[in-house]
Amino acid sequence: MRTLIRKIKDAVTGTDFMLLLFCIAASIFGVVMVYSATRPAMAEGETIPRDARAMVIAVGIGLVFALAVSFIDYNFITKLFPFVGAVCIGLMVLLFFIGVGPAERPDAKTWIKVPGTSFFFQPSELMKIGFIITFGMHLELVRDKLDRIFHLALLLVHAAVPAGLVLITGDMGSALVFIFISAVMLFCAGIKLRWFFLAGTILIAGAPFIWRFVFDSIQKDRILGLIYPDRYADVMLQQNRGMAAITGGGLTGQGLFHGALTQVDNMIPEAENDMIFTCIGEELGLIGCAAALGLILAVVLRTVHVGRRARMGGAGLMCFGFAAMIAFQTVVNVGMCLMLLPVVGITLPFFSAGGSSNLCVYIGIGLILSIYRFDREKEAVSFRIGNQTPFSSY
Repeated sequence: MRTLIRKIKDAVTGTDFMLLLFCIAASIFGVVMVYSATRPAMAEGETIPRDARAMVIAVGIGLVFALAVSFIDYNFITKLFPFVGAVCIGLMVLLFFIGVGPAERPDAKTWIKVPGTSFFFQPSELMKIGFIITFGMHLELVRDKLDRIFHLALLLVHAAVPAGLVLITGDMGSALVFIFISAVMLFCAGIKLRWFFLAGTILIAGAPFIWRFVFDSIQKDRILGLIYPDRYADVMLQQNRGMAAITGGGLTGQGLFHGALTQVDNMIPEAENDMIFTCIGEELGLIGCAAALGLILAVVLRTVHVGRRARMGGAGLMCFGFAAMIAFQTVVNVGMCLMLLPVVGITLPFFSAGGSSNLCVYIGIGLILSIYRFDREKEAVSFRIGNQTPFSSY
């Protein structure tokens, strides 16, 4: 009995409840705002909008996954990195055969319909977590050879594969996320700054080529719309209305479920998704926006803290990569809503509707919790499975 109590106690004390609390608080906040943004479109007799219901289910399943993964030694997970990479790439390749796109962008084949259900899964969200694992291990394996051109070229190819796959499927936003994650992880791994200056020079020199051959007409119009808003009024409608909602909220907002624009069906396109920050701004004001961003910042800083104390360099890099993903998506999403950046289809972590994004974020949180648990300064008591020891308790 004492042994069982000790194991339960050690399992509890080995969980980073601070990180978990920040995540759950952010998700609850997000569910409430998605509910508010989708109330006007509820079908007759419906008590909870479909998007809010799907988000609750995704967060619930995600929490289960996060806690389960947290009890698996991350060293065991990282040893499976070739398998993780193969599964993620395989799912992305499936998009070319069975991928479907939203009604407004049928050319963007970024979703796979889950058989027998009405739900859709976005493989690029899982691939972000898979990439953080595989790229972190790749960097760990070549950490003493980072500045050799051959190994640097292999790392660039590694980063280019997921970014290229999502770009081909029409998901520019996710491609940018992969690029940023890889840049941050390379920087944290200690690569010399001259390579970043070289990359920046090449990017600037290649800007005309990227504009001509990479961006499609919609993406070009969204960029030009920020410079010439009057000429591209139709393209800027979503952002103009979103900005009007934020400014209309003032300091304290118009009140939850009382946003003048939010509570009109489709007044702000994708209000529950890409533009959820506008709903927060209108109904809860600057104070609500600060609270939302504060929760996300807390998750990022806590993740960085876990990474800094990680024993294995690759584990630390995974934490930094995950923090970079959350931070980048937040900056870009908020920038879109404030009309500082063009719309690129990037969600606000923990707040935007979307089963795939919420589920996969929590899978990533599970990895961070595992690193926290198994890097604690205690001797592990292992539960052996065959020749492997993936499960342990302290």
